Amino acid sequence: MKVLVADKFEESGLAGLKALGCEVLYEPTLEGAALAARLAEAGAEALIVRSTKVGAAEMEDASGLALIVRAGAGVNTIDLKAASVRAIAVSNCPGKNAIAVAELAWGLILALDRRLVEQVVDLRNGKWNKSEYGKARGLAGRTLGVIGLGAIGLEVVTRAKAFGMPIVAWSRSLDEDRAARLGVARADSIHALAAASDGVTVHCALTAETKGMLDAKFFAAMRPGAFFVNTSRGEVVDQLALEASIAEKGLRAGLDVFAKEPAGGTGAFEDGIVNLPGVIGTHHVGASTEQAQNAIAAETVRIVAAFASTGEVPNAVNLASRTPATHVLSVRHRDRVGVLAHVFGVLRAAGINVEKTENVVFAGAEAACAHIQVGRAPQAEVLEEIGRGCADVLSISVRPL
Repeated sequence: MKVLVADKFEESGLAGLKALGCEVLYEPTLEGAALAARLAEAGAEALIVRSTKVGAAEMEDASGLALIVRAGAGVNTIDLKAASVRAIAVSNCPGKNAIAVAELAWGLILALDRRLVEQVVDLRNGKWNKSEYGKARGLAGRTLGVIGLGAIGLEVVTRAKAFGMPIVAWSRSLDEDRAARLGVARADSIHALAAASDGVTVHCALTAETKGMLDAKFFAAMRPGAFFVNTSRGEVVDQLALEASIAEKGLRAGLDVFAKEPAGGTGAFEDGIVNLPGVIGTHHVGASTEQAQNAIAAETVRIVAAFASTGEVPNAVNLASRTPATHVLSVRHRDRVGVLAHVFGVLRAAGINVEKTENVVFAGAEAACAHIQVGRAPQAEVLEEIGRGCADVLSISVRPL
C-alpha cells in the first residue's frame, strides 16, 4: 500500500507505517497544485496530512486515493463533500491531543490570573513592581465555565477539580445525569454559563452551528473582569465582540487561535487583538507536544493498518449514518464462488440498488450469510430468481429497515 505523507510527521509514525509494509512517500512541504500533481503521479492509496488543506482540486485526478487521514482532531481543512463524492474515506485522530490542549489551556488560565507574561516583560525591562503584581485573585473557589465536553473538555475538568474550582459546563449532549456523574453543574445555555462563571474556557469543534457562536450576547453575559480562554478554533468567536468586551468590561483573554493566522508555520502576524491590554497569546500550538504527536502518530498508523487489512476505516467522519436503503435482504448460502455475483446480478436486472452489504462467513468456511441493504423491497419474482438460479443459495428473507 502506497502512503503519501504531505505534512511533518513523527518519526515513530513513519517507522510504524513502514513496519506495516507500506511504501511511504514522505514529502512534508506539498500543498495546493503540487499536492494534486503528486497524488495523481504517485497513485497513493492513502494520504496523511496535518494542517495541509485538501480540497476538491487536490483530489480531482487522484484516482487511486481511497483514504485521507487527518493526523489531528479537526477535519475543517479537508473538503468532506468532495471526498464523499469520490468515495474517499476521511478519518481523524480524536482525543489524542486532549492532554496537550488541556495543559496549554491551564497555562493560559494561570498566566491570566497571575499576569505572568506582564511580569516577565517588566522584569526584562528592568522594572520591579511587586506591589502591583501581588494583587492576583487566585483560582480556588472561583467558578470555571467549560464550553464543550469532548476529550479535551473532560481533561480540563479533571484539572479544574485539582485547583479547587467549581465547574459549570455546557455541551449539546450534556444532560443532568451525565453532569452529576462528572461532578459539574449543567448550564442551560452558553449565556447562562457566561453569567455564572468567573472565567470561561472553550473546547468545541468548529461546525456550521458553532461558527461565530460566542458573539456579543455571549460576552455581554460574562462578568466584568472575568477571563476568557480559547484553544479550539478562532472562528467560533466573534472577535470584534470579544475586543469590545475587553475594552468595555475589562475581560482578560488567553488565546491560542485567532481570526487572522498565518497559513504556514512561520510568517507575519497581523492580528491586533494581542496588542490590547489583558490579552496574551500563543502560536496555535495547543496540540504541539511530543506526547500528543506520538499519540496521534500511533493512532494514524492504527487507522492505516485497519484499512489495509480489513478495508474498514476507524474514526471515519464522512460515512453515511443512514443510507437510502429501505429493506435488508438476508441470503444464507454456501461459501462458494459466484453466489454473491448471482445475487447482485439479479438485483441489477430488477433495477434494485445495493446500498450496503456484509457477508458473514461461519466457522469452517462452508456457509455464510449476506445481509444486503437495498433501495426498495425486492418483489416475489426477484426472490424466486435468486433462489432458483443458484443451487448454493440456502434461504432468503426480507425485512424492512
